[in-house]
Amino acid sequence: MDLLRSLPIGLYLEQPVTWLHRLDPRVKAAWLMAFVLTPIAATPYWRLSLVGWLLALMVSTLLPLRVWKRQVGLAAGFSLLLFLVTLVVPDGLTVTHQPRTPADELSITVPPSSSSATPSVGEDAPITLNLGNGYQYVLLQAGPLRVTRRSLNLGIRVGTLVFTLLVSTNLFLLTTAPEEITAGLERLLRPLGRFGIPVTEIVLTLTLSLRFIPLVLEEIQNLIRSVRTRAINWRKLGFRGSSQVALTVAERLVDNLLVRATQIASAMQVRGFTSPNRHQVKWHQFHVFWLDWLAIAVLMLFILARIRWGS
Repeated sequence: MDLLRSLPIGLYLEQPVTWLHRLDPRVKAAWLMAFVLTPIAATPYWRLSLVGWLLALMVSTLLPLRVWKRQVGLAAGFSLLLFLVTLVVPDGLTVTHQPRTPADELSITVPPSSSSATPSVGEDAPITLNLGNGYQYVLLQAGPLRVTRRSLNLGIRVGTLVFTLLVSTNLFLLTTAPEEITAGLERLLRPLGRFGIPVTEIVLTLTLSLRFIPLVLEEIQNLIRSVRTRAINWRKLGFRGSSQVALTVAERLVDNLLVRATQIASAMQVRGFTSPNRHQVKWHQFHVFWLDWLAIAVLMLFILARIRWGS
C-alpha cells in the first residue's frame, strides 16, 4: 500500500507537465477564487455548469487516469451522497402549501350573440377562462421519502458546492508547486505588509504546511506496514484490545510527527530562518506568457457570464 501514489491528495505532480503547469500561479489562484466564489447566491444551473467546467478542464490537462480517477471519484461520490441525503431529509419549511385555484380545470364559455359578429356594449361577449395549475411543490412522495422543490434546490447547492471546492482546490495543488503558491500569495498579499501584517511569515508557514503533507502520509504508511508485519489477529483481540492497539498507533504517529516538526524547526534555525526581516527568500521567478493573458481574458468572460446568467 503506497499512500503517496494511491492517494495523492494535495501533492504536486511534477510529471507530466501540462499546459496548466505552465500558467502563472497568480492566474491559477484567480481562477481558483472564481470557482470558489461564483457559486455564492448563484442559480442551480450555474452551479451545475461549474461541475461541467471543472470536468472539462481536468480532461483537457491530459493528466494520468490514475491521478484524477481516484480523486474525482471520491469527490463525486461524497457530493452525490450529500445530494441524496439533502434531497430526502425534511426541508425545514413547515408552511402548508395550498393552490389558490381549484384542483380541477375551470373553463367558462359564454356563446356569442348571433345577431352581430362584434358584440356591442351591454351584449354578452365570448369569455373563455382556463385556469390550469401545473405547479407542484412536492415533486415525489414515496412513503416516508418526500422530495420537494426546496430540498432539490438545497441538494444541488450542497452537492455542487462541495464538488467544486474539492476538485478545484485539488487541481490547483496538483499543477502548482508549493514554491509557486508561496511566491504568488506573497506577491498578492504584499500591500498588507504596510499595515504591519507579517506576510512573509504567513506564506512561509503555508509552504511548510504543504511540504509537511507528504511526511504525514509517509508516517501513516510506515505505521500501517509495521502493524501488518506483526500479523495481529484483530478478532482475538476483541474491541477492547483493538482499541488499545489503535490508540498506541495513533500515539506513535503523533510522536513521529512532532519529531519531524522539531527537526525541520532546528534545520531552519541553523540556516538563519530566525526572522523574515533578516532572511530573504527567493521563492519563484515570474514569467507571464501569452497563455497567461489568454487565461485572464477567459476569466473575464467567465465573470461576465456569471453576472449575466448566473443570478
